[in-house]
Order: sequence, then C-alpha cells, then structure tokens
Amino acid sequence: MPALTRDEAQTRAQLLDVRRYEITLDLTTGEETFDSRTAITFTAAADGDTFVELKPAHLRSVTLDGTPLDPAALNDNRLPLTGLTAGEHRLTVDAAMRYSRTGEGMHRFTDPTDGETYVYTQLFLDDIQRVFAAFDQPDLKAAFELTVTAPKSWTVLANSVTEHTGGGTWKAAPTPPLPTYLVAVAAGPWHSVRTEHRGLPFGLHCRRSLAPHLDADADELLDITRACFDRYHEKFAEPYPFDSYDQAFVPEFNAGAMENPGLVTFRDDFVYRSAVTDTQRQTRAMVVAHEMAHMWFGDLVTLKWWDDIWLNESFAEYMGYQTLTEASRFTDTWVDFGVARKSWGYDADQRPSTHPVAPDPDAVPDTASALLNFDGISYAKGASALRQLVTWLGEKDFLAGINAHFARHKFANATLADFIDNLASATDRDVHAWADAWLRTTGVDTFTPAVSHSGRAWTLRLDRDGSRPHRVAIGVYDRDLSDGRQLVLRERYETDLPEQTAPTPRDGGCPALIVPNDHDLTYAKIRLDPVSQDTALRSLSSVPDPLTRAVLWNALRDMVRDGDLEPAAYLDTARAHLPAETDLALVSGVLTFAGTVIADHYTPRTRRPAALATLDALCHDVIRHTEDGSDPGLRLIAVRGLIDVATQAEPLHTWLAQGAVPGGPELDPELRWRALARLAVLGEADEDTIAAELRRDPSATGQEGAARCRAALPDPEAKHRAWDAMFTTDDLSNSLFIATAQGFWQPEQDDLVRPYLARYFDDAVDVAARRGPAIADATGRHAFPCAVDDETLRLGETCLARNDLTPALRRRLTDQLDDLARALRVLHKTEQG
Repeated sequence: MPALTRDEAQTRAQLLDVRRYEITLDLTTGEETFDSRTAITFTAAADGDTFVELKPAHLRSVTLDGTPLDPAALNDNRLPLTGLTAGEHRLTVDAAMRYSRTGEGMHRFTDPTDGETYVYTQLFLDDIQRVFAAFDQPDLKAAFELTVTAPKSWTVLANSVTEHTGGGTWKAAPTPPLPTYLVAVAAGPWHSVRTEHRGLPFGLHCRRSLAPHLDADADELLDITRACFDRYHEKFAEPYPFDSYDQAFVPEFNAGAMENPGLVTFRDDFVYRSAVTDTQRQTRAMVVAHEMAHMWFGDLVTLKWWDDIWLNESFAEYMGYQTLTEASRFTDTWVDFGVARKSWGYDADQRPSTHPVAPDPDAVPDTASALLNFDGISYAKGASALRQLVTWLGEKDFLAGINAHFARHKFANATLADFIDNLASATDRDVHAWADAWLRTTGVDTFTPAVSHSGRAWTLRLDRDGSRPHRVAIGVYDRDLSDGRQLVLRERYETDLPEQTAPTPRDGGCPALIVPNDHDLTYAKIRLDPVSQDTALRSLSSVPDPLTRAVLWNALRDMVRDGDLEPAAYLDTARAHLPAETDLALVSGVLTFAGTVIADHYTPRTRRPAALATLDALCHDVIRHTEDGSDPGLRLIAVRGLIDVATQAEPLHTWLAQGAVPGGPELDPELRWRALARLAVLGEADEDTIAAELRRDPSATGQEGAARCRAALPDPEAKHRAWDAMFTTDDLSNSLFIATAQGFWQPEQDDLVRPYLARYFDDAVDVAARRGPAIADATGRHAFPCAVDDETLRLGETCLARNDLTPALRRRLTDQLDDLARALRVLHKTEQG
C-alpha cells in the first residue's frame, strides 16, 4: 500500500475542498467482510487530476457525477479521478471491505466468554481506507453523515448521537468538520452506563462479559470525566465542541486510547477484572484526562500534516497530568510521570532514532515515516518541554496563547508556526527563540553541580552539558539534627540557565544533599556531587518529597545506563529504600527497572541468581512492612514482584492451590495467570495445568494468559508451536500475537531458544511485510530475542542493513539494537570490575 506523501497531500489540498461524506455501512454481511457505500461531495478549485484512497476486498462500483468509472482502475489503494473540472462534484463508491484482526481499520472480535461479537474502528493514521473511500489526509476536514446496519441486538456508537431507526439500522447526527482519521464507529451488544452532564449525554460502554467490572468503577470513571470536563471549561474559552461524550472500552486495542471526537475508544484492560493499585487507577484517570484534552487540541484544531502530531500528543500529555492533579484526588500525578513516562523520553532521546520534538517537515515526507514518531519524544519529552514552557512563561500567559489558538483555528487546521505565534501574542517573552532551542533540537541536557566550601560558607555552580535554556529549581537538604537518618529541606530556589551559571555563594554550611531540577520542572539528566550521591544512596527514602525522590531515582537509573553506577549498587539501594517508600508509582517504577532491565539485561548470567535473590528479599521486606493491612497497593506490587523473580515452584503452587497469598491478596485472574506463567518458565507447569486454568477463566484475558504460558514452556515442541503461530500461520490476533511473543523468550531458557535467534531476523522481516505496521511493531517490540550477547547484536545489525524492512520494523529494530549495545557495554564493564 503506497504511503501518501506530503507533496501529494499539499497538491490535493490546493485542488479540493471536501464538504461532506455520506457513509452507509452494513455489518450483517458475514464474518469476513462488511459492505461500505460512500458518497463524497467536494469542490475542485480548478481543472485537474487527483485520487481517492480505498483498500477493499472487492470494489463493486464507482461513479463520479453520475458517470460510472472503471473499478479496475484501482491501483493498490488509489482510485484515480482524472479530468476533474472546476466546481462541485459527487463521488460514490460501493465496496466490500475486510474486517481486521490486527486492530487496524474495522477490527472484529468475538468474546470467548459468551460468544458475542463486537466491531470497532481505529482509523489512525491512514487506515480509514480500510473502511470507506476517502481523501485521507488531516487537512481535508469535512462533515460526516453515517448510517450503520447491524444485527438487531447490537447498539451502534459513533462520533455523534446515534438513533435507532428500526430494523437494526442506526443513523448518527451530522458532525462538524472532522479529519478523516478521527471518524469512529463501535458496534456490538454493548453494556452501557449513561448519564448527562452540562446538558450533554455521557456514556461508558464495554463488552457484556465485563459489565460487573465496569459497573463497579462507573462512578469513579464518571466522576473523573466530569471533573476534567469542568476543569477544561475553566481553562479553555471554547466550549466542548461536540454533541456527546462516549467512552468505549474495546477489545484488542493497539494503543491505550484514541481521541475520536465524541467517542473515545480505550483498551478494555482499563476495565479492571482483578485487583489494581491506586497508581493504576491514576493512570487510567490520566488517560481519560489526556483524551479529553484532545477534544480541543487535535479534534477542534487539527494539524495540517503529520510533522506536527507531537503537538497533539505533547499537549494532551501535559494537560492530562496537570488537569488531573488540579481536579481530582490524584494530586501526585507528576511523580508517576517522572518515574514512568519521563524515562521513556530520556531513553528515546539517546538512541540513533532520536528526532526533534517538532521534526523538520522534510523528516516526515510521507505517512509511513510519520508513524515512526509516536515515541517517548512525542509524548514524554514534548510534555516535559511544555511543562518547562509553563514554568518559564507562567500559566496565565500560556493559557491566553492557547485560547487565542483555539479561537483562530477552530474546526480548521493549524501548524506549529501558528501555535508559536499565538503563544507569542500573549507574552513579551521570545517564544520563537524558546521553540527553536527546545523543539528543533535533539538530545538530553545534563546538569552536574560543582560544590566548594570553606567553613560555614559554600558555593554552588551548576555545570551544564547542553544548549537549552532552563528554569530549574535547586533543592538544598540537611540531615535532621534530631534524627540523623532523616533529611529536611533547607531551601528550594529557582534559577535560570544559562543566565546564572556563575558560582552562587550560599550560607549555612555545606548541605548533605543538593538536587538539581528539584520538583522535576525541566527535561534534563542530572548528576550528583560526591557528597550528594553518597547521601542519596544511603538516605534516599528519607527525602521528604516524592517528586524529589523520583528525580533522584531517575538520576541513579541514568547512571546505571551510562555505566557510572554498578547495577548491583542500584539493586542494593532499592533493597535498602523501597521497603520504606510510600509512593506506589515509585515502588512500581523502580521494581520494574530493577527486574526487566538490571536483572534480565544488565547482569551477567552467572550473577543473575544473586540479582533475583536480592529482588526476592526486597519484595519480602515490602510485604513485611504491609502486614498491618495499611497499604494493600504496596503489598500487591510486592506479590507481583515475588512471582516475577521466583526461582522455585514454591510458594507459587501453594498460592494457586489455596487461591490466596497468606495475609492477602487473593489470587484473582491476573495473579493466577502471572503465577502460572512463571511456573511454566521454570518447567513446573504443563499443558494440562494451562488447560485447567483456561477452563477456570475462558475470557479473552484468559486466552492471552494461556498463549503466554504455552509459549513459555521449556519444551522444544511448545516452542515450535508458538513460533509457527507467530510467524507462519497468521491466525493470531494482535493481542494473541503479543501474548505469545511475551512468553517465548525467557532468560532461563537461553539454550533452548538459541536455534531461533537467527530465524528471528528473517521471519520478522517477512511477517512485518505480510501483516502490516501493528504486527511489525509488535514483532520488533515483544518478539525481539532476550539474549544479551554479541551474536544477537551482529545478527541484528546484519538484518538492519537489509533494504526490505518495513519502516515500522526498521525503527523498532534500531531501538532494540541500540538498547542491546548499551546493555553489552554495561555487562562488559561489570564483568571487568
């Protein structure tokens, strides 16, 4: 399928003004295809030629202004429209379209729990042509009128209010101008919870089999939705621009959520079937807030071309965290951002694939390249940059500029230049220079404090590796005189860099700890002076503010990745301080890095048992600290950790048999599948055990758990079946592919899976080409070999030199191989030390 180029889009936008789409979908024609009829009303500014996109199973007929066109003229996904004359035209297209099983286009899913079927669209970035004919680019916005025929027991949801007109036919109200990629349909026998707020219908929707779990959380979800909705109306002068607000939790969704106007789709993992921590609830709430911010930034005002997609995501990311902090009980959301999201940005920004937050237009020449920029830079770094902008500019001026942007471009398209001009109109500061320094550059600045002292006086100089201006807070901490184990804040002051890089004299004696970028107001790596580093390693848990602790944990993480701190020292620090940590996001983030990065990738194989033993002891320490039942969230995190690092079958067999961990928690489906997966890795489970658990939990999540367990079995035949399912048959849905890939490679099974190492780099290329971007990404992300050795790197680099890799797979392999090279550098340094 050829990618649309920027030049082609610009040419088409100059020629066409698209007014209206009338779309009729029939979802009753079978399990493989559905019928799609489209009428497009558009105006040509001059005589000329163009094309419309469509990827049908069968193209039945096409007419232009009543004259039939030859369906055989369709070439790949493009139908030429030649000899257009200036003026209004009407194009009609009748086709049969294929359902998807990869989460792209119109995805079809049958729930194994009750046999009910659901379909939904995911049309970003250029997948609308899998559902109906369209001029598929973001700056050809149009009104959409949608009619859908579905089985009579189904409900149809769309971007606007839908009405059942009888006989299984549903009609949606005409929309305001939308870009094609934001059109949405979700149909099936939904379980719905409906209400009204500010005169608008609000709804929550999920599969019927998840109804009890959605009902249990409906009040929480609706409270968050209303609170964010009201807070955005306090921030934004433009009111919510659509006629309803539905949130549908859909199966096998590739992303976390999608900001379709009036019909936000979420992965239905957010309908919790099992116990979760408060941080997980906070994450779900943040996604609600993030997607709602898109209703203004992305939906009301839309980018002209995909080089500006970062602005949609960075704005929604910043607004999601900030608004949730202001409007809900989740007042420490920036801690989770700092420890979980920001590290994603730092990692991406240090790879060869790094790019500016706002890429040069020439770097996004087509839609295929645009897909590659959905990464930690577009989300986490961009949101960090906006948070720094607000710190530097002030929120009042920032919001004034945002509101000017909405007013000038509502229901239209805008560019980065428009955005910066509107911000500049609200302030005397040089926003254009700031944007050049922050948005057009790559890499991570690093701050290193240099401290000198004489008697009671001391001097601080903050050295900087990098060129961006920063407004940062510096935290100065002393040991509590009444309790030398605790740290207390002496002062926190803000300073501008590079304007204030000269040594700054301070009074009061040399402090125990100096934290550059205290409260995490900017985007930069930090190093600590020797005294501060020693204090952090010894006393991190006694730092009073969780956001400061997040900054320090990130500093230690970066030091490990850069080879400046031994991985074992990080594990020892975690062992010493996590049991006393009260912030769930910090405990979860540190444990995840310690397990999946340090133990699995940065530790020599001979030392891995010791690393797992340290993590096991750490988790037991956390459990002991929660025996009074005061924090079930911490206990749940620790139990998950214990399962993941287990090297013996006990106590996992006992927990599964008894259905609970002594003292709690009960083993709900998530914990049962987690424990069984670890037993499978250890060779302490078999197909009969997995089948029995699947009978106990035949849900979609259970199917994924069983696939993960089966792929993890240390048995040659099990590995062969899993490999064949991923790379030969193409029968796996996107979710089952990911689950199988997650189970296949295990550090404990290196000898068993070694024969598949070379095969991966051939089979991955083939399956990516066959099955498209979503599976290509999953292949590179989840199915990449776990072996940290020179052979894997050599094979990967040879593969990367091929000229037949799809863009999605090439980008993912580039990142994986850079991470692998970094892990090897850390390993070699550890072994030499």
